[in-house]
Amino acid sequence: MPSPPEPPSDLTFGAFSDDPPWVLDLDELTWLAGIDAIRAACRAEVPRLTRPRRVPPGWRFARVSTRLGRAVAGWALVERRKGEHISRAGISRRLRIAATDLGSTYIKLGQIISAGEGLFPEELVSEFKLCRDRVPAESFDTVRQVVEDELGRSIEQVFASFDRVPLAAASIAQVHAATLRTGEQVVVKVQRPQVATLVRQDLAAMSWLAPHLVGRIPIAALANPPALVELFAETISEELDFRLEAQNMLDVARVLAELGQRGYVVPRPHPRLVTRRVLVMERLSGFAFDDVESMRRAGIDTTAVIRTGMIAFMEGAMIYGVFHGDLHGGNLFVLPDGRTALLDFGIVGRLTEPRRLAFLRLMMGATTNDVKGQLAALRDLGALPPDTDIDAVVRDLRLDQPPVDPTTLSGEELVHEIQRIVKALLGYGARMPKELMLYVKNMVFLDGAIARLAPDLDLLAEITTISAYFATRHGDRLAAEMGVHPMDVPLDLDGVKASFGVDASTETLTYRDLQKRRELIGKRLRDRPSS
Repeated sequence: MPSPPEPPSDLTFGAFSDDPPWVLDLDELTWLAGIDAIRAACRAEVPRLTRPRRVPPGWRFARVSTRLGRAVAGWALVERRKGEHISRAGISRRLRIAATDLGSTYIKLGQIISAGEGLFPEELVSEFKLCRDRVPAESFDTVRQVVEDELGRSIEQVFASFDRVPLAAASIAQVHAATLRTGEQVVVKVQRPQVATLVRQDLAAMSWLAPHLVGRIPIAALANPPALVELFAETISEELDFRLEAQNMLDVARVLAELGQRGYVVPRPHPRLVTRRVLVMERLSGFAFDDVESMRRAGIDTTAVIRTGMIAFMEGAMIYGVFHGDLHGGNLFVLPDGRTALLDFGIVGRLTEPRRLAFLRLMMGATTNDVKGQLAALRDLGALPPDTDIDAVVRDLRLDQPPVDPTTLSGEELVHEIQRIVKALLGYGARMPKELMLYVKNMVFLDGAIARLAPDLDLLAEITTISAYFATRHGDRLAAEMGVHPMDVPLDLDGVKASFGVDASTETLTYRDLQKRRELIGKRLRDRPSS
């Protein structure tokens, strides 16, 4: 009886597929040469791109300001005085239309906002979700030109076939299915021509315009435009070089492998066909992440899919400081064996060691209900200025008082409480660091995924299980880094319940239960009398 074949050697360092089109050897990846210097240069460019300017930056600014000005003027004339909900919906719709007209940079900004439920106003998020699938594709002639310029050969010399119609078209790039002349089925990501130049011009225009929007419109007042532009610049700058994305793929695959999290699969980048504007990678296929019925018919445990996703995502951030930064339904799908394939690594969270330790303290404080510890961790993550008086923040936000069940408040009381907290935080100079924004955005996505894949999951029991998992699996490491073993710090389940707005007597809390509470809160906010 023949012995089973040896597993691919690159599985020792990466969470890749079991049946590879090629096997990666890290010493033979020519595009990795100088990659750290390339990443450092991208990061160093952000302050220059977002620096305050006295004079508007040229013709692009004129077009941007004119188009956004028309949007704001139209809102001011039509919706501004028709009640808060109509006003916010009106400005959101007009900004989304303007972003679509202005092209790639603004569409990308809209896509990031669209994944920020809970971070940005509901109306703005809903409108910008329309930017996800309404980006026109580049012509095939344009795609051919970029591919051939980057690879230095004709498409026919590299590919046996290359689909003219893209699988998907996004703001920065589009992807095409293809087959190499050597027979491997691949996906080719091709950057839109001139997008890098346009992004830099747009960031300069945004940086000049953002301070003038502060307090002028309701969306801007909440989102803090200058901080949002800086956050956007940090996020998009590295997306413009696909060599960095390919390295992100390797790094996330390495983290998953070292954690033993084989429930995720990362496509292999090609050993040689990676450049600044073209990325050739392994082609994977499976079920769309929201196709719950098909997955269940195939015998896939969708609750297990969610559980694996939550643990692996948290582990990557807490233990290694590296995690996929842009989870959404289009960036992952479920393989027939129940594992989840991760796609699109243009945005990856990378915590420096001090910030990773601060993030650990934040997570530990959440499980023990240590309010001051959480605020200190947020300060060390960059969400609050270094000299912030933590005790004063606790008093101003009334965090030293018993929590209030939001379902017991009227719509006016809810709005007043939200405004009070936002005003206090802005007064302290609060901002959203890139890594924290990405983490929260991903948690919001996973929250919605629970609604589709595991609505009857008991959240309280799951939190208890995950806390025990981390204490058992990583307890010694966490003890060395935190100075206390997680086993010696009991989970404050009453505090967890309070964070959900339920009392200590609650024994179970499914996602369905939580969603009903949220719907009640949302209804009270919508139905409150207009001022």
